[in-house]
Amino acid sequence: MKTSAQSSALYTIEQEANAIANLKNFIDDSFDKAVNAIRHASGRVVITGIGKSAIVAQKIVATLNSTGTPSLFMHAADAIHGDLGMIQEKDVVIILSKSGESDEIKVLVPLIKNAGNIIIAIAGNNVSFLAQHADIFLNTTVSKEACPNNLAPTSSTTAQMVMGDALAVCLMQLNGFDSNDFAKFHPGGNLGKRLYLRVNDIYKMNGSPSVKEDVLFKDVIFSISDGRLGATVVLNDNKKITGIITDGDIRRLFEKTDDVKHLKASEISKANPKTILNTALAVEALEKMNSNSITQLIVVDEQDSYLGFIHLHDLIREGII
Repeated sequence: MKTSAQSSALYTIEQEANAIANLKNFIDDSFDKAVNAIRHASGRVVITGIGKSAIVAQKIVATLNSTGTPSLFMHAADAIHGDLGMIQEKDVVIILSKSGESDEIKVLVPLIKNAGNIIIAIAGNNVSFLAQHADIFLNTTVSKEACPNNLAPTSSTTAQMVMGDALAVCLMQLNGFDSNDFAKFHPGGNLGKRLYLRVNDIYKMNGSPSVKEDVLFKDVIFSISDGRLGATVVLNDNKKITGIITDGDIRRLFEKTDDVKHLKASEISKANPKTILNTALAVEALEKMNSNSITQLIVVDEQDSYLGFIHLHDLIREGII
């Protein structure tokens, strides 16, 4: 049986999920007009609102900026007390409001229209002052707030946020904004590292243990121990990779026999070891390790020459995992 808290949480989630699902009914020609107005504007996108809508506006600004659409936030109350100068001639203005009837909005809209800027309204009332006076109206009407008193902005602000995300994602796709562009705007933190950090940036901190094919078992052990990577590469006389020997291979060998002193590296090694280009993204190395259930990869260049190792611990240290 659900507790009262759990039931309340489930009710809230259901109400807000319904509000989001209903937005599909409001995606029409107006949405196309809004996207085109933003995409073809020679200025920026200025987003404004009052109350909770102002907070949502800040989030949409952050999303647009991080996905390649220059945007800035202007609080509606501050706008009519001096901040209106933030809006430049070619800017597109997005105004968020649940009711579309706030006093600040009613003062602000004529001022913006007189300046000749395009106004896109994101509002939950299609007969409101804002909806009627905007150049483009995006409907975010909700049938009911998740608030049990149907008062606190909950479902309505969620709907506004999702409409903003829909605009941002659409603009990303139309502008060809890809992961490389995204990385330029997110250079910090683990997210940024996943987008720009390459194997070449990491493997050089490790050694590059290797042995020749004809060395004896004792030298293989020394190479693995000295490298501290749990493995060593086997190279032929032309310094090309012919195999790999891991500490796991050594343990499995001892399970079969104790007579190992006479064995050569070529007799112990596994052929066709997993490699990765030094220019590959670090996250690609992680995916390859996961898919092959291994903890290290041999790093090679485009000529397949041996460079070193990248280990799972390197990726953990860098925050890729």
